[in-house]
Amino acid sequence: MMEHIHFYYCNDLHSHFEQWPQIVHYFKQKKIQHQRHNQESWLIDIGDHVDRSHPIAEAYKGKANVELLNEAGFDFATLGNNEGITLEYNDLYHLYDQADFQVTCANLRSIDGKQPAWLKKSIAFTTNENTRVKILGLTAPFNPFYNPLGWQVETPLGYLSREINKLKEDADILILLSHLGYSEDQMIAEKFPQIDIIIGGHTHHLLKNGEVVNQTLLTAAGKHGKYVGEIHIDWDRTSGEIVDKQAFAVETEHMQQDQHTLRSLQLKSEQAADQLNQPVTYLQHQLEVDWYKRTPVIQLLTDELKKWTNAEISMLNAGLLLESIEPGYVTYGDVHRICPHPINPCTVELRGIEILEVVRGAYNQRLVELELMGFGFRGKILGAFVFSGIEVQTTFDEDGVEHVQKVLLHNKELEHERVYTFATADMFTFGKMFPEIARSKTKQFYLPEFLRDLLREALQNRLSD
Repeated sequence: MMEHIHFYYCNDLHSHFEQWPQIVHYFKQKKIQHQRHNQESWLIDIGDHVDRSHPIAEAYKGKANVELLNEAGFDFATLGNNEGITLEYNDLYHLYDQADFQVTCANLRSIDGKQPAWLKKSIAFTTNENTRVKILGLTAPFNPFYNPLGWQVETPLGYLSREINKLKEDADILILLSHLGYSEDQMIAEKFPQIDIIIGGHTHHLLKNGEVVNQTLLTAAGKHGKYVGEIHIDWDRTSGEIVDKQAFAVETEHMQQDQHTLRSLQLKSEQAADQLNQPVTYLQHQLEVDWYKRTPVIQLLTDELKKWTNAEISMLNAGLLLESIEPGYVTYGDVHRICPHPINPCTVELRGIEILEVVRGAYNQRLVELELMGFGFRGKILGAFVFSGIEVQTTFDEDGVEHVQKVLLHNKELEHERVYTFATADMFTFGKMFPEIARSKTKQFYLPEFLRDLLREALQNRLSD
């Protein structure tokens, strides 16, 4: 006798609600279809549903996202890094208090030892045909960010090495909800064939027809709700084994919309706008934003960063500010719209010779024009780089290209071997944009503050009339 089991999921929505009504309609229709054939199906979110770059997520600190998942009838979820490290401790601790679905994240724990009531190591359930299914979630261990917020995340491989046999011993089907990334999923599949299916996210990879690694089926549906995923399992009750498992990613753009979800989003959007309509300051004149220029407002923010972190030098990029700030009353909603990124201030320790390399790199036009995706950046291009605490002397060659000649601190050139405290946006500690910053062994991340909190403070303190 064959049992047909179905799962539907989304991953890395990042509060891009443009396709959410389509996703909800599609999932609801699939549920109805399976019910007609006496088949069971479940809905899953793989994390990063919340993204505080969206006004709804910002105003409600993710709880409106949970309401949307409730309204859509989701059954299970795990946490992404956007739930985990962009919310203050109490906001995450109570994020899923009203969830109608179960949440699993096996490698997350509160440092003080008091776990949220909703947080489960794994979720076990039995189908109508008595097939035992177990689901566990794992999230990326960004402990330099988690620890200051009061959380600790165990390494996924460490957790699985210790627990995998126990997890599998009372489960016919073992499913991992992985907010770890594609390469990590592949590694886990190679090391732990006991896992039947890995539903992936975090690195925004798209596996339209799944991928089998070792004995494990991997699947993932990209980002921002442009695709959703579905998994279909054929379980032979007689032999007690999976005889077929398939995964697909389905494009959502041309799906029908769920009308209730449309109305709910509209209402939440209006309520969020009201909630963010808190006055910050009043401006007599426009503060111009230009991604290719070192304008007074990005200089103001860079100066504030240096002062706020007590650093000797600070650096930011003009692309962090998305729009000019118009005259009149400025609200927190305006500040959020202009600087929406979930990016934290940070400091690193760099030698003078390393700072020289950073400054030279910042004047590379290709970096200025880089269209960055990820690392918390929600803008278009990086834009011109701005410094505080140092004077950068440059010259132009015959082709009009600007070159760094000298970098002065207090009218003296940087000492090559002296160590300086250098403040910047946390995104520059990742990737290859500034290797000197990424390689620094001394990094301090300031949480839960975002750069927009510093912008708000700078506007209040220095520009209020």
